[in-house]
Amino acid sequence: MRGLFRALFGLILRIFFRRIEVSGVEHVPRSGPVIFVLNHPSGLIDPAFLLCLAPRRISLLAKAPLFRMPVIGFFCRAFEAIPVHRRQDAGSDPSQNRETFDTARGVLARGGAIAIFPEGASHSDPKLRPLKTGAARIAFGAARGLSESAPLRVVPAGLYYRAKHIFRSAALLYFGEPFAVAPVALEPGEEPPAGPVRELTARIEQALAAVTLQAEQAEAHALVDRAQRIVSAQDDAPASPRSLADEFALRRCLLAAYDVVRAQWPERFAALATRIDRYEAALSVAGLDPRQLARGRFTPGRVAGYVGKAALVLVLLLPAALVGVAVHYPAYRTVGFVATGMAQGAEDALASIKVLAAMLLFPLTWGGVAAAVWLRWGVEAGLLAFAVVPLTAYAALVFLERLDRIIGGARALSLFVFRRWAFLQLLAERKGIREEILALGREIGAV
Repeated sequence: MRGLFRALFGLILRIFFRRIEVSGVEHVPRSGPVIFVLNHPSGLIDPAFLLCLAPRRISLLAKAPLFRMPVIGFFCRAFEAIPVHRRQDAGSDPSQNRETFDTARGVLARGGAIAIFPEGASHSDPKLRPLKTGAARIAFGAARGLSESAPLRVVPAGLYYRAKHIFRSAALLYFGEPFAVAPVALEPGEEPPAGPVRELTARIEQALAAVTLQAEQAEAHALVDRAQRIVSAQDDAPASPRSLADEFALRRCLLAAYDVVRAQWPERFAALATRIDRYEAALSVAGLDPRQLARGRFTPGRVAGYVGKAALVLVLLLPAALVGVAVHYPAYRTVGFVATGMAQGAEDALASIKVLAAMLLFPLTWGGVAAAVWLRWGVEAGLLAFAVVPLTAYAALVFLERLDRIIGGARALSLFVFRRWAFLQLLAERKGIREEILALGREIGAV
């Protein structure tokens, strides 16, 4: 049953996110007790990533109220999650966490793996929140009875989303370097002393900071996001996508440079930020995707080949895509409306609500269409409709994404052919900004 749900949620994640990558798997021990510690930027999406994509079977520590929810509680138990009783949750009794810790330590004593979000709650802050001590306390309790040949290890894992609340964005699960937990002398049932707990919690925080993006203000992330796209862009060749792990590493370097540059050269920093704003505004006015701003994309042979393949795909998908749009558009719009209303501006909850609403409304749509076909043409036709209608949704998704790329490419080609001076001016401006960013990075040793 767990394997079936793992495959199901893995498929849902790959539908919601256009691109998913996992990096650092070689850092995860193949056997022995392991505690995974993660940042928590996106509600229920975060545990789904770990449970579906980690190379180990994991028992996740999850807040107790989830277990009382009709559907989510079922999945929590199916994935062998362990309830955590938080003080801020209505109806929870924190004294029950002794049983939680005993259960988690039992999993580790058997050589298993658990996962915990030590920040205690999902959020959209620009940096990690202060960590709770639960991970350290569980670790010391479990390490007491382990042999030196198979020590307990902590593996930090970072979740990086380009735009966590946006459908068809990109996401990276990044495993960092593990470290062993040295046991402390404890009597059976004794809680670990406060000093070592604080030290281990600080070490966990340091390890998590190494696999996440940290900034004092959200504005830093916004500027670095734009700077990273400029630095990564290719001017003279078709843009081949940089791996998300490389993109993440570049953003870390740029964030490291952000405060230093702003403090040491405030005038250069302000001028560069203004220049980036003007460049982005010019792209927006032209309706261009920066990935399409490359001279090498518009050779006659490459344009003809792309147009031919794109036209073939669109023609083949058009009938199914039209059906898919007509059938699924009401559910799609309803998902967005429900998610926006329920999230109430909380970006860390938005993707979770979208996924849960889609898991309800889209199957209801398929069932409704199948029932209508059944009543009109019989049982066999209804069953066939129930199998085929989801495929039309996928056809519509592929069709619309390809159409969007074609429209964007046509805009870039039109600019290249009819207003080449503007095209080349944008290229020159991007190159100049990139050189300034790299020069500043070299001056402070960050890039």
